[in-house]
Amino acid sequence: PNEPSAGSCFKNPPGEYAGRLIEAVGLKGECRGAMAFSEVHANFLVNYGGGTYEDALFLIHEAQRRVREEFGIELQCEVVILDAENDVKT
Repeated sequence: PNEPSAGSCFKNPPGEYAGRLIEAVGLKGECRGAMAFSEVHANFLVNYGGGTYEDALFLIHEAQRRVREEFGIELQCEVVILDAENDVKT
């Protein structure tokens, strides 16, 4: 994608592609605020300008939930998420 992103959002599960799974559950291009799963490659979380931590985290959790419910696969983040307020790193 041409928009700012942190790269691949999720690791590819064994024998599968995270982008394909995200697209299969209907999240390719899905927006929350100024954050979205890219229309070019669904495994890239892009920022259209002014995207927030909360918006990004919502989309990440939504993808994990939908993929788990539909395919029984746990998507693992490839990006590192820092939550300084709660001193959490995922």
